[in-house]
Amino acid sequence: MNTTERSSAAAAAQPAKTARCFSPEESASEWWITLLLFGLTCAYLYLFRRYSAMDPDEGIILQGAQRILRGEVLYRDFFSFYTPGSYYFLAALFKIFGNSILVARTVLVFFGGIFSVVNYLLARRVCSRGSALCVAAMVTLTCLPYRFLVLHNWDSTLWACLALYCAVRWMESLRWTWAFATGSLTSLTFLFEQSKGAGLALGMGAGILVVAYLGRQKEMLAKQVLLAAGAGLLWPIALTFGYFTAQHGITQMLADWLWPLQHYTRANRVPYGYQNWSDSARHLLFGSGTVGARLVALLAVTPSLLLPVLPLLAIGLLGYWIVRMRRKQAPPAKCSYYVMLNAALAGLLLSVVLVRADIVHFMYLAPLFYLLFAWLLDGRDIPGRVFRAAKPLLIACFVLAFLSMSAALLLRATVARFTAETRRGVVKLPSPDTVLPSLQAHTTPGETILVHPYLPLYYYLTGTYSPSRYDYLQPGMSTPAQYQETLAQVASKRLRVVLLETSFMDKIPTSWPETPLLAIADDPATDYILGHYHPCQRLQSPAGWRFLLLMRNDLPCP
Repeated sequence: MNTTERSSAAAAAQPAKTARCFSPEESASEWWITLLLFGLTCAYLYLFRRYSAMDPDEGIILQGAQRILRGEVLYRDFFSFYTPGSYYFLAALFKIFGNSILVARTVLVFFGGIFSVVNYLLARRVCSRGSALCVAAMVTLTCLPYRFLVLHNWDSTLWACLALYCAVRWMESLRWTWAFATGSLTSLTFLFEQSKGAGLALGMGAGILVVAYLGRQKEMLAKQVLLAAGAGLLWPIALTFGYFTAQHGITQMLADWLWPLQHYTRANRVPYGYQNWSDSARHLLFGSGTVGARLVALLAVTPSLLLPVLPLLAIGLLGYWIVRMRRKQAPPAKCSYYVMLNAALAGLLLSVVLVRADIVHFMYLAPLFYLLFAWLLDGRDIPGRVFRAAKPLLIACFVLAFLSMSAALLLRATVARFTAETRRGVVKLPSPDTVLPSLQAHTTPGETILVHPYLPLYYYLTGTYSPSRYDYLQPGMSTPAQYQETLAQVASKRLRVVLLETSFMDKIPTSWPETPLLAIADDPATDYILGHYHPCQRLQSPAGWRFLLLMRNDLPCP
């Protein structure tokens, strides 16, 4: 090679060493696009605000916030194996804006706007505007609409998204303020869901170490920056421990946090990517109707089949970009970006696998896992001629599948023509609910009743309360001591009204397939109820689940 050729090669190599990822925050046009994306997302998600199928999971945080508003202290006065963030966050919102399910659902609308914006800003750093916007639209259309419920899962995902965004800004700017924000938001993620926070901290921590040492960016670990990150991690935890110590609940808090290690996974263990389909749902989707209808059904569920594959691809890409970083085969900024994000996604995958690896828990993290879709659609950093050749077909399939899924989700919410007037706001239902009117007709606001085994949403919507520290009891997960404590409270308080779900056992094979048979066969609470209460009404929820309204044996039916 002559001198001229060597000079040209050196000049060509120089930009590769110094090039950095695109920063959308530095572009005025990108700011306008981001604001427009946030507004359109919120407007779209507003359509889902009133829809409810009376999902039992939604009532856990709502009822807990209602208990806090009447003066109870989490852990000390009522049980939860979740960290406390969602309960007190929602209670504060209720205190300010009023105790209504619509207040809680409106907050979800804004969460969705943030999910889409963070996804766009992270993807835009290495993807074209079109690819980043396309995947941000996927987030809008399919993530929250898939399960538009008030849950700690969405709250914690919000903080995880913001923490990862701040980590990328920390890596780019090396400023201690971004390190402090990253630590604070990671700690908040833990305080809203401990498994997700721990997985995020593990993944991001590993990514930071690889970038700092292998990527030779040791400035990320400067003393001032590390102190800021550590301070950010510690202050939310310190405030939490201080509060519960002052409320004489610290011992019970720690016991409740550790409770899932012994009891949760036993009933919630499912295969990787488990879809939670019952036999009837599977037959309805794939075993009935015309060939065209089955094809549409397959398209609509394709995104949920692809989603569990994405974090596995992230692990592969993590190894690929670590090798490229070590060999200096790509710009350092781009290597650092991919290593950081894929390490974090791997940590979040671990949190899902250790808790419950079904499609629902993957969907809770879809605003971040969908980054893989952006990288695939853009394709510029994905190796292989085969991939580049198949890229147009992949894009067409992705778009068609996500549009089919979003259409199904939108149709489900917008065609719901039944309404229910509750003590916590008006909700739209896919079919009539005879449970709510009956409960509200036969109870008074603030009354203590028993809803068994697992539907705390009815407590919240009717403004009633459980007789014990437990708002639900689940066979195979709740302990015999928890059952006995609840029954002792039912007996001592001589409750007038009990709502018993007689079809609950039908859910177990699909929702909790690893539930021990002994727990299914032996339900002391149901035995007690049927011995001390007599049935008055047969009722049904919008999802078709069957209930009995019972009165104490010495009281007549209304």
